Amino acid sequence: MRVFSKKMLREFWESHTDAKAGLQGWYEEALRAEWQSPSDIKRRYANASIIGDNRVVFNIQGNAYRLIVKIHYDRGFVYIRFVGTHTEYDKINAEKV
Repeated sequence: MRVFSKKMLREFWESHTDAKAGLQGWYEEALRAEWQSPSDIKRRYANASIIGDNRVVFNIQGNAYRLIVKIHYDRGFVYIRFVGTHTEYDKINAEKV
């Protein structure tokens, strides 16, 4: 998959250093992935939440952080839409970010 944009992840882990390993690991896996459907993601990430508009919520670092991506399965593109703490996540509409 092609992941846009690592910069968002890097900026987050620079201020939340305990998230770095989890986010880097997710990023590296996503680059190698060939997700064709939400079920491909659920096979690898059982705790991921598949929500509307081709968005997926991943739990990062033992569920301390949330990562929302929008996936264009047909093109192999993953767009990072949000990365934040649980508290920050609770304040947004995950289907609209």
